[in-house]
Amino acid sequence: MKAASLPPLVVDYCGERLAGVDEVGRGPLVGSVVAAAVILDPARPVIGLNDSKTLSAKRREALDTEIREHALAFAVAEASAAEIDELNIYHATHLAMRRAIDALAPAAEYLLVDGNRLPGHHVPGQAVVKGDARHPAIAAASILAKVARDAQMLALDARHPDYGFARHKGYPTREHLAALERLGALPEHRRSFGPVKRQLALF
Repeated sequence: MKAASLPPLVVDYCGERLAGVDEVGRGPLVGSVVAAAVILDPARPVIGLNDSKTLSAKRREALDTEIREHALAFAVAEASAAEIDELNIYHATHLAMRRAIDALAPAAEYLLVDGNRLPGHHVPGQAVVKGDARHPAIAAASILAKVARDAQMLALDARHPDYGFARHKGYPTREHLAALERLGALPEHRRSFGPVKRQLALF
């Protein structure tokens, strides 16, 4: 769905410290879920912000640098694979979001969170379905989170090149599932996720 076809976003906050919050990595079988929070500076706009999934890797990385240089505040946080297994992916995602919000300096006064649920933080805000295509602060958060998680997958690929993490970023592609069956699960794999759980049950 294109951003132009979405209904207008009504924001119940008119101050300066509005933070966009988004996450990346709910679906992969391996690694952390990564969240970011960004307070953009109205005096230093970042041009070209959009849902990170619609941008090329090169464009995301350029925008990541620009956001870090121009934002009033930003933070990237995560919940580990072990925390995902302990809490479940829904609660771990909100934990990562709360960690990112808590790390903002200056602190946020209002939150716009991508999705249909707020993460249970004391700062007031609203959940915004498809928010990364509807508000620049959420788009900025999606970009920071995506670039950070992709970097983690590239690092994991360097340590374990036979799994193909640089290509599929941990998602359950045919290549990843075949490698999991052939090579077994790594410590970074999410034990509670079905394909990993099934593979571990074989041993």
